[in-house]
Amino acid sequence: MNLTSVREGAGMALDALRSNRARAALTILGIVIGVATVVAMAAVIGGVRGSVMRDFESMGPDNFVVARYDRSKVQVVNDGSRPAWEGTPRITDAEARRLAELPSLRSVTRSVRATVDVRNGPVRITGMDVRGSGADWPTYTRGDMVAGRNFLPSEVERSALVAVLSEKTAESVFGREDAVGRQLQVGPARFTVVGVYRKDPDLFSSASAEQWLVVPHTSARKHLQVSEEWSELQVVPAAGVSQEQAMDEVTAALREARGLRPTEENDFALIRQEAFSDTFDQMTAAFFVVMLVLSSIGLVVGGVGVVAIMMISVTERTREIGVRKALGATRREILWQFLVESVTMTVLGGMVGLAVGGGGALLLSAVSPIPAQVPLWSVVAGIAVSAVTGIGFGLYPANRAARLHPVEALRYE
Repeated sequence: MNLTSVREGAGMALDALRSNRARAALTILGIVIGVATVVAMAAVIGGVRGSVMRDFESMGPDNFVVARYDRSKVQVVNDGSRPAWEGTPRITDAEARRLAELPSLRSVTRSVRATVDVRNGPVRITGMDVRGSGADWPTYTRGDMVAGRNFLPSEVERSALVAVLSEKTAESVFGREDAVGRQLQVGPARFTVVGVYRKDPDLFSSASAEQWLVVPHTSARKHLQVSEEWSELQVVPAAGVSQEQAMDEVTAALREARGLRPTEENDFALIRQEAFSDTFDQMTAAFFVVMLVLSSIGLVVGGVGVVAIMMISVTERTREIGVRKALGATRREILWQFLVESVTMTVLGGMVGLAVGGGGALLLSAVSPIPAQVPLWSVVAGIAVSAVTGIGFGLYPANRAARLHPVEALRYE
């Protein structure tokens, strides 16, 4: 079959669509819905993943965390089995100091958390997220100090009662007044505010997520009820040291410190930034399954419509088919003509679906913080699936047209 036959078939299909606009629109509606679903969800998930990856990159792609267990993995415990962290020893101060002495590491920052009430006169906030950390904590939190300063390593060493507030917390507690230098009741202790930090916004930012403050981990462990169960170390490799080398040296140092034999497994976990992206991919896999199911339903509905409209077309053009066969057209040529018409119809529906899905995703990105970017693969997949749907569902009507006997077709009224 040559290009001319393809062009003629496409032209006939477009003529049929123009002459029966309502019927054609209903026919390709399922294709539009199926393709639009694929493109829209792919654009949103792709945009969200890109934003998450940029956040991870900004926190340092070589940074990693030392923890009791691999919290990057989704854990669901409902069968009576032990949690992943049970039976593993806590990360100790001695281990933190030992790792800090490794020449391959730039910094080792201890991190603990607590949830307490904070108060400034009549203003009271319950359930505030308090992060106990070392002086290097900004390495793991993108943003800028908008007022004051960060607490110093010397203040961490002497458990000073100093705190850095998030910008949202400073506004909630002190209003428009300058928070730096003010006293703030954090649980049972009074802390002096030394700085206000503005965290860069991200996809997961919310009003509640922006209410936090950071204090030296020594102060948090001394004056607040922190849970040592979730204590961890945030590690930054030294300049020129690869993540793999740093992780190998940390692993060797911790195994030696804990007296683990060569045959024994690690009773701690090293979590890379990439592990969280893997977790994100696992979570979004469920959305892709839903996307495929919804799009498949739409394509099947559209395909059934294609069969119906093509069967009507074959019936209406029975005499035309008879004339073409009488003039020498072969079965293959008739089959090709109707297949081209079917594919033209579904590809047109796919293109409309691309415009609807992609446009909707970009509009959502423009009016909300949810990022979106239409990946090239979704465009190619949308057109390809539309064409395959046209071939699959158009084959029966096309084959029926090709099998018509020329004499009987010419007699058809």
